[in-house]
Amino acid sequence: MREPAKAQLGAIADNRVIGPITQTDIVRFAGAGGDFNPLHHDPEFVAKSGFPGVIAMGQMQAGILSGWLSDIFGVENVRSFGVRFVAPVFLGDTLTVGGTITAIAETDGETRAEIDLTVSGTKGPVVTGSATAVVAKD
Repeated sequence: MREPAKAQLGAIADNRVIGPITQTDIVRFAGAGGDFNPLHHDPEFVAKSGFPGVIAMGQMQAGILSGWLSDIFGVENVRSFGVRFVAPVFLGDTLTVGGTITAIAETDGETRAEIDLTVSGTKGPVVTGSATAVVAKD
């Protein structure tokens, strides 16, 4: 088991940059998750839907965010994780994944950090969320 990460109120954990997002990225995630909605791979269908191009499934960005969270804080230290999808991700978008520690408190005998999470795309936030993770005492 990894030791909890050190955390400071207001600190921004190391951001991660992913992309640009390719059709291969989307197809690989569709295969892993079983999401074969034509919005993610069929340009003719997408053109009729009103979107300007193929979009990545929201769970792909949530998965990228959860991977970042567990890499920084350790999956065994994550106590809660939730997301909200706020905008689509298109082919060619580059994503920046990160979070800010908004509170640190003792809960159930553990020091826990509350973390505001964001995945931003080329034109702004695409996923927002929050998490709670056990952290090391200062």
